[in-house]
Amino acid sequence: MTDAAAQGAHRARYRRIVSFAAREFIKVWWFELVLPRFGMSSIAERTRAPRMQRFAKRFHVLAVELGGLMIKVGQFMSSRLDVLPPEITKELEGLQDEVPAVPFSGIRAAAEAELGMPLEQAYSWFDENPVAAASLGQAHRARLSAQDAADTGLDDVVVKVQRPGIDEIVAVDLAALRRVARWAMRVRLVSDRVDAPGLVEEFAQTSLEEIDYLHEASSAERFRENFAGDPRVSAPEIVWERSTRRVLSLSDVTAIKINDTDALRAAGIDPSEVADVFAEVMFDQVFTHSFVHADPHPGNIFVTPEPSTGSGTAGPGRNFRLTFIDFGMMAEVPDNLRAGLRTLLIAVAGRDSRGLVTAAQEIGVLLPSADTAELERALRALFARFGGMGFAELSKVDPREFTDFAEEFGDMVRSLPLQLPENMLLLIRAVSLTSGMCSSLDPSFNVWDAAEPYAARLLRDESGNLMQDMAQQAMETAAVTYRLPKRIDAIITRVDDGNVTFDTSALERRLDRLEGIARRIGSGVLFAAMLVGGALLVATLPPLGITLICVSALPLLHSVFGGRRGAR
Repeated sequence: MTDAAAQGAHRARYRRIVSFAAREFIKVWWFELVLPRFGMSSIAERTRAPRMQRFAKRFHVLAVELGGLMIKVGQFMSSRLDVLPPEITKELEGLQDEVPAVPFSGIRAAAEAELGMPLEQAYSWFDENPVAAASLGQAHRARLSAQDAADTGLDDVVVKVQRPGIDEIVAVDLAALRRVARWAMRVRLVSDRVDAPGLVEEFAQTSLEEIDYLHEASSAERFRENFAGDPRVSAPEIVWERSTRRVLSLSDVTAIKINDTDALRAAGIDPSEVADVFAEVMFDQVFTHSFVHADPHPGNIFVTPEPSTGSGTAGPGRNFRLTFIDFGMMAEVPDNLRAGLRTLLIAVAGRDSRGLVTAAQEIGVLLPSADTAELERALRALFARFGGMGFAELSKVDPREFTDFAEEFGDMVRSLPLQLPENMLLLIRAVSLTSGMCSSLDPSFNVWDAAEPYAARLLRDESGNLMQDMAQQAMETAAVTYRLPKRIDAIITRVDDGNVTFDTSALERRLDRLEGIARRIGSGVLFAAMLVGGALLVATLPPLGITLICVSALPLLHSVFGGRRGAR
């Protein structure tokens, strides 16, 4: 494709994304804002579910046809079970595995250009059929050359190759998303709750890191180091000699996909135990390592069978380990966010409504200025009715109970100053995917059961930290108390000797300025009174009215220029 043709294709792509967003914004504006103002809210309510389903289908078609970041946007939307209706998330689930593969000729050309040599020279064997195709690249099995195998101790590898021209496509998609975000900020309902441009910039940073395979390789090694010696977790090794920014070679760790429950049972592995271990490992990533795999969908996690010897390599009583791949999308958890999440987990485990509100404020989801009394009451009611239930139990609850609860507290929640901090985007994705995965592995999976042991450990840690803080404060107080008599004696001695002086010049200057400001304000009020009075008298007593208007210039001049001299 020539440069002119490529530029034309990129312009057409940009226009298609922006026009799609514009049409959807108009529909939302009409049904959600205009109709309710004319008393037709029932129409918007009645048509919302089918409208959402049609939107999801249209976006599904758009994402598959365009590829690139549109696939990533759809994948993120499919994981937002917490805020998006099931009509959208269900329709977009297929985007996880529905990316068409690039013809091998394009992959060969891209890989050879990056490696600087023919594939036959870089690898002893290279499979033309991809083992996986993603939105930004695709993976092929290969075998290292004899020399590379001897140097690395590896033989079979998986080679990830970027899709040709993906850099330009990502740039076009980000430009379109930035424009859509600016449109969204014009809707007060959105701008009051979320910094849409900020979220797009975070998404942009993540996407640009994803197409830098050297960054992914570094993240993979960091992840391996975090779980070094942990029998529950493993990750592939990087073949640095055959890795560049656009080509990544890593050890082949392919095993049973984590959501293949039939294969797990055939291997003698209990899917419910896999769910428990998976939840534990994700908790560890957040609260222990502050470095979280933000894309834990089924294609990125394998269950590797291990011989069970009671305390073997897989851990006590386990006959498997979890193998993570694809470290292009990782979430850093800063200290302040981790502290807020710790408070959140402890509050949820303890059914503490006030603690949950405090955690929301620490994290930044709920602004400190919010009136939280009603929110605490709603959370107490929520915990009292649904607290401790797993997804299987919740599915048996009468839907009318959820509807009544939503109607009672929905307006209150929508009125709160809520926002989504930028660094929460990837973390929310990771949590959503983890929750959905555990529930699919074990329908009776109870997130409370998974959280409570971890919360108990965090409480023990918090108690230890509290004791340390109290001990440190006691030492500091004792030191101050020890020095206090000597300091008081020194001050009294200086007072007796007449050596204590007070510099009040700054205070006097400030009082002078305040006094001058007060006089100027008085002059301003006098000017206004004389001017208005003169204007009223001009019609009946012209000489007096004109005189007042003229004389009013004197207090005006004092009000405007009276403070200049003092300021110097």
